[in-house]
Amino acid sequence: MRGSCILALGLACSLVATPLLAAGSPAHKTTHAASKKAEAKAAARDKALRGFQRDLVSVLAPRVDAQPLLGAALLARPLTNQPEVNSFHVLIHRATQASDAGPAVTWAELSDCDAKAEACPNTKALAKLVTQAPDNAAVWLLKLGQDMRNMQKKDAHADLARAADAKLYDDYAGTSLKALAYAVATLPPPADTLDPAESAGPAGVQMMIAFGLAAAQPQPGLRVVAELCKSEADDAAVKAECLKLGKTLEWGSSALARSLGLHLRETLNSDPAQQQDARNARRDLVWQVQNFAQLASRARNNKAEAQHLLALARNGGSQMSLILAALRDAHIPTEAPADAQPKASE
Repeated sequence: MRGSCILALGLACSLVATPLLAAGSPAHKTTHAASKKAEAKAAARDKALRGFQRDLVSVLAPRVDAQPLLGAALLARPLTNQPEVNSFHVLIHRATQASDAGPAVTWAELSDCDAKAEACPNTKALAKLVTQAPDNAAVWLLKLGQDMRNMQKKDAHADLARAADAKLYDDYAGTSLKALAYAVATLPPPADTLDPAESAGPAGVQMMIAFGLAAAQPQPGLRVVAELCKSEADDAAVKAECLKLGKTLEWGSSALARSLGLHLRETLNSDPAQQQDARNARRDLVWQVQNFAQLASRARNNKAEAQHLLALARNGGSQMSLILAALRDAHIPTEAPADAQPKASE
C-alpha cells in the first residue's frame, strides 16, 4: 500500500513511477541519488503501514462481534504472510458466524475466493446473499454478472427482473467503511507511518487506510447491466425492466449505481424532458464526486477535515449519503454551476 495514495470511495489516485535517470553527469548522479533516497523512505513507510495494519488485526482478532471482525478481516485482506488465525479467510468466516452478522458481512465474504482460478465472487456467499437480501438489487445484479459470464442468458434475464422488482440498491460500502473507520482508531498510528509531506498527522493515516480499503470492496459489474439493457432495448419487456431498475439505481447507495440509473433514464426513456432531467442530475453527480475527491485530498493536509471525514464514516450510511454530508458540511453546493456541461451518455 503506497503511503501517499488515498482511495476515496472508488476515486483512485495514480501511482507514478519515478523514471531512472542515466548516470553520466554529476547532476544526473545527484538526481538519481535523491530519487533512490526518496524511494527508500517510501518503502520504509510502506513497511511501517503494513506493520500497523498487522498490529490492528492482532488487537481486533479476539473480538466476537461482527463489526470489529469485519474491520479486522478487511485490514488483513491485502496483507501477505499473515498467520492463518489472522488471515482474511478465517476472520471473515468468523464475522459471518457472529450473532449480529448481516448481509453486509456476507457481501465482504464475496472476496474470499481465488481470482486466479476465476472463482470469484465466492459462490456460497452469493447464494447466501440471495436468501439474506432478496430485496436488494445489488445482489441480483451481482448474480446477473455471474450468469452472463457463464453464458446463462435465461438466468440473467430472470436476475434482471428480480433486480427491477427490488426495493433498494445497497453495495454495503458504507458498512465496510464504518467498520474500518472504527478499526483504525483501535491503536494510534506509529510515528514512522506518518508522511512528513502531509500535515493531517495520525488522522490522515487513519483516513487513508479506512477509505482506501473500503474502496476495494466488491461491486456488481454495472457495465454488464448497461450493455444488456442497451443491446436488448428493442424488447419492450426488457426495456421496461431496465427503466424500472434505473429508478432504484438513481437512489442507490453508490455514485456508480446512481450514474447507471441516470444513464438508463437518459437513453431509454422516450420523454425528452426526462432525458434532460437525467442529464442535469448526472451533471450534478459528476460535480459532487469531483468535489468530494478534492475535499478528501485536501484532508490529507488538514487534521480537522480528516477527523471530520472519519467521524462521518463512523456514523454509517451509504457512499452517497457520506459524499453529500461532507459537501454540505464544507459549504460546497451539491448542484453544479449552470455552466458545467454534462458529458453525453455513451
